[in-house]
Amino acid sequence: MSETTPASGAADTATAPFRYSAPLAAEIESRWQDIWEKEGTFHAPNPAGDLADPAAADVAAKPHSFIMDMFPYPSGAGLHVGHPLGYIATDVFARYQRMNGYNVLHTLGYDSFGLPAEQYAVQTGTHPRVSTEANIANMRQQLRRLGLGHDPRRSIATIDPEYYRWTQWIFLQIFNSWYDEQAAKARPIAELVAEFENGTREVPGGRAWSELNGAEREDVLGEYRLAYAKEVPVNWCPGLGTVLSNEEVTADGRSERGNFPVFKSNLRQWMMRITAYSDRLIADLDLLDWPEAIKLQQRNWIGRSEGARVDFAVGERKITVFTTRPDTLFGATYMVLAPEHELVDTIVPAAWPEGTREAWTGGAATPAEAVTAYRAAAAAKSDVERQVEAKVKTGVFTGAYAVNPVSGEPVPVFIADYVLMGYGTGAIMAVPAHDHRDFAFARAFDLPMRCVVEPTDGRGEDPAGWDDAFDTYDSVIVNSAHDEGTEDGIALNGLRVVDAKAAVTAWLTARGIGEGTVNYRLRDWLFSRQRYWGEPFPIVYDEDGVMHALPESMLPVEVPQVDDYSPHTYDPYDSTSTPKTPLSRNEDWVNVELDLGDGPKTYRRETNTMPNWAGSCWYELRYIDPANREQVVDPANERYWLGPTEQKPGGGADLYVGGAEHAVLHLLYARFWHKVLHDLGHVSSVEPFHKLFNQGMITADVYRDERGFPVPAAEIEERDGQYFWQGEPVKREAGKMGKSLKNAVAPDEIADEYGADTLRLYEMSMGPLDVSRPWDTRAVVGSYRFLQRLWRNIVDEATGELVVTDEEPDEATLRALHKAVDGVRGDMAGLRFNTAVAKAIELNNYLVKRGSTPRSVAEQVVLMVAPLAPHIAEELWRRLGHGDSLAYAGYPVADPAYVVDETVTCVVQVKGKVKARLEVAPSISDAELEALALADPAVVAAIGGAEVRKVIARAPKLVNIVTG
Repeated sequence: MSETTPASGAADTATAPFRYSAPLAAEIESRWQDIWEKEGTFHAPNPAGDLADPAAADVAAKPHSFIMDMFPYPSGAGLHVGHPLGYIATDVFARYQRMNGYNVLHTLGYDSFGLPAEQYAVQTGTHPRVSTEANIANMRQQLRRLGLGHDPRRSIATIDPEYYRWTQWIFLQIFNSWYDEQAAKARPIAELVAEFENGTREVPGGRAWSELNGAEREDVLGEYRLAYAKEVPVNWCPGLGTVLSNEEVTADGRSERGNFPVFKSNLRQWMMRITAYSDRLIADLDLLDWPEAIKLQQRNWIGRSEGARVDFAVGERKITVFTTRPDTLFGATYMVLAPEHELVDTIVPAAWPEGTREAWTGGAATPAEAVTAYRAAAAAKSDVERQVEAKVKTGVFTGAYAVNPVSGEPVPVFIADYVLMGYGTGAIMAVPAHDHRDFAFARAFDLPMRCVVEPTDGRGEDPAGWDDAFDTYDSVIVNSAHDEGTEDGIALNGLRVVDAKAAVTAWLTARGIGEGTVNYRLRDWLFSRQRYWGEPFPIVYDEDGVMHALPESMLPVEVPQVDDYSPHTYDPYDSTSTPKTPLSRNEDWVNVELDLGDGPKTYRRETNTMPNWAGSCWYELRYIDPANREQVVDPANERYWLGPTEQKPGGGADLYVGGAEHAVLHLLYARFWHKVLHDLGHVSSVEPFHKLFNQGMITADVYRDERGFPVPAAEIEERDGQYFWQGEPVKREAGKMGKSLKNAVAPDEIADEYGADTLRLYEMSMGPLDVSRPWDTRAVVGSYRFLQRLWRNIVDEATGELVVTDEEPDEATLRALHKAVDGVRGDMAGLRFNTAVAKAIELNNYLVKRGSTPRSVAEQVVLMVAPLAPHIAEELWRRLGHGDSLAYAGYPVADPAYVVDETVTCVVQVKGKVKARLEVAPSISDAELEALALADPAVVAAIGGAEVRKVIARAPKLVNIVTG
């Protein structure tokens, strides 16, 4: 028995056989879970389709509440007590909503494609489906034990072919769409083709559509499609044999899994044109009830900035840059291209120009050698590494010069790794006097600087003596005029920054060498992986390499069997290698004969797979209509659960709970997919999730030995404030909870010792839901004892008989009850479950001290506690004589007459000193309170016959009497 386990041995069982104990809790919980499952207690009816309930009233007219948890990944390690925090919270809220008359949709599915299962398959030879389904079964059992009121009919797994059939279908909707900027929405690609055919839209390149062959037409459409394949710079990891997304690369430029080096490489990949929706993704945040911090992260990730596109001539070619400060063009003294920029190879001369400084060459004999060597070095760095401020700036001169379009002066063109292809045009005009990075680079390479924004800090206009750049919008332009007074001249001197930006942008536009534009930090979404365990693309290629989308009748394209699940890996440092996908090993699957409408032909399947984000981009729709084989979702069901209303103008799920770590990627991708489906008429809602709530984490102490390795937290001994493991001292530190840190506590352990209701109650009482909090097993017993006291107030521990009375509750008890109900209702609605628990405990303690519990009060207390501790509540409700589950019983409503205090204390002051305290009715008027105060004997004595000059009454709590 642990030090925290209440006594529940044989002696207690003999004297109190009906005491609420861990064995009794286990029996009650198991029995009620079986009842809920058998009776379909938490089945939520749809207005239409397979899940409609003919026996239900008009479902469409009933208020609804769609409550979601962020998709869990079914780990082989199972759950620890930190995982269910959000699941318990949403279950509490769902039960509360259900008891308030809402039709509640609450279920849980599994985001089950992914790298962990694939790597386990590589190590063991076990098919990923086998291990994943076993993990799902284990997780479902663990969650069932917690008493979560999910609708099991709606639970899905992304690895189910019937599910990813629709993932592939949605991909095809996106593939077969383009974004019409004039209409500001996606439209079918067939409508674009029709415009090319009838001439209402010019074909890029000037040729007629009828003159293009299949490959040429596909190249044109690829520049419009919302899903397209293109050679792009990607994070290539030879050691893993796959391309990685930015989030899978560490700040050290290595793979998050395996710690292999990652290189930049140009490879053909599938992309999603999410950038087309940048403005809408920003604007529609205003429709959402999300934490402002999350909205800010999304805005920053999209990174909208207004500025100008400017062309710098390089011989017969031009380098286009985007700048937010066109007013500083006269200060552009050099240019920098990303090492991957496509123009680099075309502008590099055979030899160094005369007078090239040694520091610019990187020690290479020719510009080509310098560029090749620098590119190789840059490819070994991740984007994160390249953006980190480095003490030593690196780069090389390309040997080419561009022409500054406003001054006409030649400026050297460098390549440097701090410029990325992923932002803007992959090229910058460098204004070292007014940009900190450019300043450091210019100092490192002895490049010229020109001050064009007047310093306001007294430093003067000569950058030679500056320690850093001067960067401000609040100043005027200087040293910025050329050919002043002539037709092609420009003069910005004396203009404020904003006015100068407008003037130079107009000048550039008039000459066709620039224009005002908007740029975004957001890049198109890299959407393919060289892995086995993912959704196959529903795309095939003909003998000419032209891609074809498969018809809906050929979906799903199922994941084929292969002999080896692992990607083809290389030497971790072989940056010149290219991917070979696992799916390509199954030749019979790759090369397939199909009839796509023009007779049987042999095609080659796409062998990349979709990323693990794909399945989680739309699962809210499948929760709504999981058995629909004809549509991704029935419009009537989608409108009911997700449709826009006055309260949620963009539509979406009523509550979405998950960690803040998904603030950008998952939420941004899901919003993008949903908007495309909305544009194409498949859903009425504009947004997938109306209200977002980020729960905190449950943390735990980590104990490390002298080597810094974690040791089992459960085996730690504490002596005199020091911590020991196996007799050796260890250090304690706060950290996450997890198997690798050897501090994980399984929910089953707590349920075994106290019952699942105790675990639920403890996790909800630990603190505000949106704040991280430390786990303390020793504190769990407090929640257990509360449930024991609640049980004793209703059930005799010796006989099992009810101990409630049939007496009418007195006024004091009614006030205690209704104040608690009023407070708990507010807390439940606001997801403040910790304070709801505190109020319930306070009321229960009142009943303990009272000595008896009227039946009418007991029933209200049981209903009030039910969302938090549903098993014990169901059992007590049944023992109180009710035949039906309380899941749909009305949640208690406070009587306002008992919520307001019967009397309040009014302080009476005479000349600023308290002379009396009066018990008065809360509704007393100022005049009545003044009269009462002036008649009080203590006040009369304090006034002592003096003249009352003024009386200030502030009913019902204050009277101030001024004498004189």
